[in-house]
Amino acid sequence: MKNLGTLWLTAVMVLVTSCNETGKRKKFLPPSTGSVNSLMVVMENDLWQGTVGDKVRELFAKPALALTPEQPILTLTQIPPQVFRGSIAHSRSILYVQQDSITVSHIKTNLYASPQKVAVVKGTTYNELVSGLDAIAENGIAAFKQVELKEAQKRFTRSLNKEKALKETFGISLTIPSAYRVGKQEDNFVWLDRQIPKGNMNIIAYTMPGDSFSNDSTFVRDIVAMRDSIGKQYVPGPEDHTYMITEKAFAPYVFPAEIGGKKAAEAKGIWEIQGYPMAGPFLTYIINDKENNRKLVLEGFTFAPATQKRDYMFELEAILKTLKFEKPL
Repeated sequence: MKNLGTLWLTAVMVLVTSCNETGKRKKFLPPSTGSVNSLMVVMENDLWQGTVGDKVRELFAKPALALTPEQPILTLTQIPPQVFRGSIAHSRSILYVQQDSITVSHIKTNLYASPQKVAVVKGTTYNELVSGLDAIAENGIAAFKQVELKEAQKRFTRSLNKEKALKETFGISLTIPSAYRVGKQEDNFVWLDRQIPKGNMNIIAYTMPGDSFSNDSTFVRDIVAMRDSIGKQYVPGPEDHTYMITEKAFAPYVFPAEIGGKKAAEAKGIWEIQGYPMAGPFLTYIINDKENNRKLVLEGFTFAPATQKRDYMFELEAILKTLKFEKPL
């Protein structure tokens, strides 16, 4: 009887352990899918074709800053709820809009796939849906962008550039795809580029003194002067005496940012070649590197005439945002 009692106790323990493990087991989620910067919009066709759809397009497909030709921040694809199932529900970024008996606006993470962001807007009337879209748009766009950036950065790791020019020159590292090659390395300047159809994508890095940009009232003007000076010294155009400058007609957009755990400024604008008909978008980060008493400048810019450049610039942003600092120089 003692042996039977032992067997019974063992069986109970195995059953309890199995139940506990089952209870802790995470729900399996398939990998998310979708093109970069695409948004699946789930809503009835009549909503899409009316004022609610107009609001979705106004908020989620507004023109991206500093792109030529103009391009929306997100590419929208609308489907009715009846077909929102199976692999379609695995889209990485989803906006779900529904006329319902309740009024809610919230963002969910990894509902049907991983990684995934789902913005849900429900309301009893068209006006409530429009108000809900207004309320959630800023956070929704930020959430969609963040999940897209992480996915892009994850893809970079499949084939990495192993050049050490950035580490040797500035004591930093970036997660850069192997398609990029070092084209120039000097004492205070590194240039990497990647060939693309009809042009190239570029990353440059350099430093400025730690006390640069100390006057807020001239900040934008100082950024332009810095870029023009560096362009003249390091980024030549296709003919003699031509070089890259900031587009003269429009000042760059400037925003606060944080890169590599440090405070920074983000500038977006258009570059051009002084004295030559070439131009394109740029993205610059000016990072306050107090430990090394310097301003570290990272910039991505693209040359691809008559081509939409949103996704090229997005890749450059994703690369620059992988910045890591080594020990102080």
